[in-house]
Amino acid sequence: MPLTPDIRWIDTPEALDAACAEVAEADVIALDTEFFRERTFYPVPALIQFCAGDTAYLVDPTVLACTETFRRLLGEGPLKLLHASSEDLEVFSQWADVTLAPLVDTQVAQALIGEVPSMGYQKLVAFWTGETLPKDETRSNWLERPLSETQKTYAALDVTYLVEVWRAQRESLLRHGRMAWLQEECDQLADLASRTLDSDGQWYLRQRQLWRLSPRQVEAYRRLTIWREGEVRRRDLPRGWLASDKLLYAIAERMPENRHELAEVEGVKPPMVKRLGDSLLSLVREAKHLDEAELPTPPWSPMDAAFKKRHKALKKVVTTEAESLGVAPELLLRRRDMEALVDASLRGERLPLPAGWRGERLAERLEKALDEIAVSS
Repeated sequence: MPLTPDIRWIDTPEALDAACAEVAEADVIALDTEFFRERTFYPVPALIQFCAGDTAYLVDPTVLACTETFRRLLGEGPLKLLHASSEDLEVFSQWADVTLAPLVDTQVAQALIGEVPSMGYQKLVAFWTGETLPKDETRSNWLERPLSETQKTYAALDVTYLVEVWRAQRESLLRHGRMAWLQEECDQLADLASRTLDSDGQWYLRQRQLWRLSPRQVEAYRRLTIWREGEVRRRDLPRGWLASDKLLYAIAERMPENRHELAEVEGVKPPMVKRLGDSLLSLVREAKHLDEAELPTPPWSPMDAAFKKRHKALKKVVTTEAESLGVAPELLLRRRDMEALVDASLRGERLPLPAGWRGERLAERLEKALDEIAVSS
């Protein structure tokens, strides 16, 4: 039978604190957010939803700052349930200045007990409850006021079913002995949400074509992405509005020495040369004059036969283990991590083997597979 929650609109500090008091003794609180970020780097909060029983609380962050009572509730106390939480965690970090704890992401929980690594909320609810949730307001304007009754109901349903879903997931996780795995995964999610500047220096590694660049070009691209991450955060702009990864890669590939050469890079428009030219050229110049010993090493070419052989062996290990566990292979080891293992193996460097529960299941077998290839080569 479909759930029909009592919906309560919260737009004053007093009402929010009263709602906190009502759910303070709950074991589990379901949370969700609605936000926009089409024109900004940071998500603009439009609605905060939470529920611990029959009442769904809809908090209006456009007129209400987070209270200290709500901040304490979010950072300690009952278990917090979210689905596909990464951007929601950003919202809470910005609006409430808090890292949610303790935390469970029901999308992650589902991945640990099934073969679908990124199941959407509607499908998750249908899987565990048989109920079909409406999708009409998926692309709704959540910043408009007042919200329609349809919008409010849709937003309330985004949290109403989470507690029921979690009860079923928890039983399955306990049965499979994977609760500790889930806790490890969710702890990492919370940790990533609290990191900002530390991750800027690793952004360049997301580039799939990095192996095509020389060490000096890689360094230029690394510096360009670090600069871009800092600028979009400072200006609160989407990355693509300032400079996309593709454009920064093209600049690093060309290594321009002056504004004329910068303007010749595909995708660089005159306004960019005028506004950002000096900054971009300065970063390229720094990479050009860096001592060779300080330059990063480009990844090994994935087209190389030795790379392909090792990658195939690792993929077999991961696929076999995933089948035995009944989960998706990408849950066990991401392609980027697999390639890093191959790269380290080819260079004779220490292997960045997975840790935690993944390491227990895979590390020894991955190392053995690479050793066998090294011996036979």
